[in-house]
Amino acid sequence: MVKQTYQFSTASVDYYFNGSMEQLSAIADTNSTVLITDENVFAAHTAKFNGWKTIVMKAGEAHKIQSTVDDVIRQLIELGADRKSTVVGVGGGVVTDMVGYIAAVYMRGIACGFIPTTILAMVDASIGGKNGIDVGVYKNMVGIIRQPSFLLYDVSLLESLPLKEWENGFAEVIKHAAIKDAAMFDELEQHSIAYYQDNKEALQQLIERNCLIKTKVVQEDEFEKADRKLLNLGHTLGHAIENKYELMHGHAVTIGMVAAAKISEEINNFSSAEKQRLTKLIEQYGLTSSFAFDKAEAFETLKKDKKKAQDVMQYVVLNKIGEAKVMNIPLVQLKELIENL
Repeated sequence: MVKQTYQFSTASVDYYFNGSMEQLSAIADTNSTVLITDENVFAAHTAKFNGWKTIVMKAGEAHKIQSTVDDVIRQLIELGADRKSTVVGVGGGVVTDMVGYIAAVYMRGIACGFIPTTILAMVDASIGGKNGIDVGVYKNMVGIIRQPSFLLYDVSLLESLPLKEWENGFAEVIKHAAIKDAAMFDELEQHSIAYYQDNKEALQQLIERNCLIKTKVVQEDEFEKADRKLLNLGHTLGHAIENKYELMHGHAVTIGMVAAAKISEEINNFSSAEKQRLTKLIEQYGLTSSFAFDKAEAFETLKKDKKKAQDVMQYVVLNKIGEAKVMNIPLVQLKELIENL
């Protein structure tokens, strides 16, 4: 287990790479720690929870809502959790989002850590302190930015994942490459999910590389005033259709990324050849590049996105593979761009 500590504006976070869940007792006190997971993770790794106080939530985005939070808080009270307790989210992005939020509001804030169990959570959701819940079809409408105390990475937990979850997570890997790392984009073009499944060292290196991309961005712009907005490539439109059509997050994001590439070609001189490279890579990793959706309805949902300011949307577009920027697109223009996708 290799420990690296990264400093954010109000907290430092310990990253434990090449670790295992069995090493959690060296980081957190079993007497004052409560693990929070979902039914799927608990069923796949039941033995790993032995000796720990554990709360098991229902699995899936549909349960990323306030009523689930209320139920978990009730159980924390019953377990006697107090201000010196620590909660540890063990799971994918839904679990880490919710546990971070629960930790922030329980007794006005207690410590939390994450053991991400999916590619998506390892490279994206668990990093950066964004926590929250959905309200209806509106993704992450309620939440807070608050850093965890630690992240423990155990790539062996990925072995139980179905292929669809590997694909789901690689959407965020491709996104990081598209906005910040052209060399990683080239590497991804040379390989496949099967390659990373069969090469643990390559997988570990890829995960660390993505962790550090996001960590550096967040360190420079923790509260999303500038560069952190680039991490939203594909997410503005993706979030507008994700819950409505019950899409997996990664697929919603890649649909949004291809849409962003088309918009970039239209208004930012992004080349058609680079757009085709991005589309091909998305499909190479089993993700969705095109999807029929109600564009007028999606735009109405999109207008309520947190990145809207009055009649302008802060939209991430691509300059080239490995480089992106945020453009302020008037809603009137954005509506037309989306209608013409």
